[in-house]
Amino acid sequence: MTDRWKGPLERLDKVRWIIPRTYKKGMNTEGIIFAAEDMIEAVLSDQAPEQVANVACMPGIVGRSMAMPDIHWGYGFPIGGVAAFGMDEGVVSPGGVGFDINCGVCLLRTELTAEDVTPRIKELVTALYRDVPSGLGSEGKQVFSLRQLKDVLRGGARSIVKRGFGWNEDTTFLEEGGAMEGANPDEVSEKALKRGMEQIGTLGSGNHFLEVEVVDEIFRSDIARCFGLFKGQVVVMIHTGSRGFGHQVCTDSLRFMQSAMKKYGIHVPDRQLACAPLFSSEGKTYLAAMACAANFAWANRQFITHHVRESFEKIFGSSAERLGMHVLYDVAHNIAKIERHEVGGEERDVCVHRKGATRAFAAGDPVLPEAYRAVGQPVLIPGDMGTGSYILVGTQQAMKETFGSTCHGAGRILSRSQADKRSRGRDIEAELLAKGIMVMAKSRSTLREEVTEAYKSVKAVVETVEQSGISLRVASTRPLGVVKG
Repeated sequence: MTDRWKGPLERLDKVRWIIPRTYKKGMNTEGIIFAAEDMIEAVLSDQAPEQVANVACMPGIVGRSMAMPDIHWGYGFPIGGVAAFGMDEGVVSPGGVGFDINCGVCLLRTELTAEDVTPRIKELVTALYRDVPSGLGSEGKQVFSLRQLKDVLRGGARSIVKRGFGWNEDTTFLEEGGAMEGANPDEVSEKALKRGMEQIGTLGSGNHFLEVEVVDEIFRSDIARCFGLFKGQVVVMIHTGSRGFGHQVCTDSLRFMQSAMKKYGIHVPDRQLACAPLFSSEGKTYLAAMACAANFAWANRQFITHHVRESFEKIFGSSAERLGMHVLYDVAHNIAKIERHEVGGEERDVCVHRKGATRAFAAGDPVLPEAYRAVGQPVLIPGDMGTGSYILVGTQQAMKETFGSTCHGAGRILSRSQADKRSRGRDIEAELLAKGIMVMAKSRSTLREEVTEAYKSVKAVVETVEQSGISLRVASTRPLGVVKG
């Protein structure tokens, strides 16, 4: 849907815009969109604000229906959408998580510098392309039996480390320790299981990527030191999710959610917001299956982490330990989680949906790794393959206003088909190489779909969330080499 949105939007301050509760019959709360003034036209270019208003109509929503500055049209919820629901009266919605459950980002540090890596970037990207399967329908180097896959669905990244593909310390630095509680493989369909057996350790296609980057600017040196970052340092960003397994879990869940709404008398303005009460058998079934998909994604990124370390070892002739290839952090972008937050002046459990949004917990939160507890949670914000990415930190303002949430990336402004059409005839690989970025991809069409012009400026998105106070810049990176599906 591409028609410009024409609903009411009231400016609260420089980066906050309110959709009033009076806009639409059935709204239980107001909507809020975080966007700088020069971004608002792009926000209004499609019906994503209408989706913000629709989410505000859902039963049991607490706080506002929110959208981050990387907002764009999605299935049910807008991408960039955040909403929390009370445990007694609230609902859970697959459309509030998305099809790529726990699409997320893992960032690895190294002790290498740009001077070490740039002369060998072609060799390195070639090795990464060879060692990490990518592309549509790609299969992992190891096929898991049904029993092994179910172990992964319960244990996430921890099960992969136990199998020897990683370091014991790795899971300390993954959101949820790399394994979400409550996962039950018995709630997953045979079709989903079949799709997942061959896809652990694969990058996939679309906007997923594996990127060798260099830290080019430090904004907060004290926090950067805590995160183990320094200017000129080479880092590796892994962006992928639960692949076909997660997509099937979402597809299966949407089927029974439609009948659940009839059963419980739930009415929503968009059938893509199909949902079930959190206390219901259908709601519990979805959460158990979604947790399996989330754990699949953490296991997937952990397996890729292992392959990345192997590639670096081959090219630089040294162990990953000596190269300092530690996990800085791993964050989920598409997930629903039961968390404790302050609502109306009291602490209570709520189900926070983050779809194309990132957790951004503040300093002192006990769920954070001890190494970061004094400064706050690392927040990883990928840009497009031609610009760069950011490392941010969570804040108390985020805890107060957004249930500890912030943006997740640049946000598309062109659909994949639009981007492909507009970039026909261009040699994107050569254009990137002219910028000093080595890229390898399974398909040239993928490169056209992922051109810089297809995305908002990640710099503008990040500056907006910083101005709002819901996360703060720590460092920025620029790409040296990229692997795409």
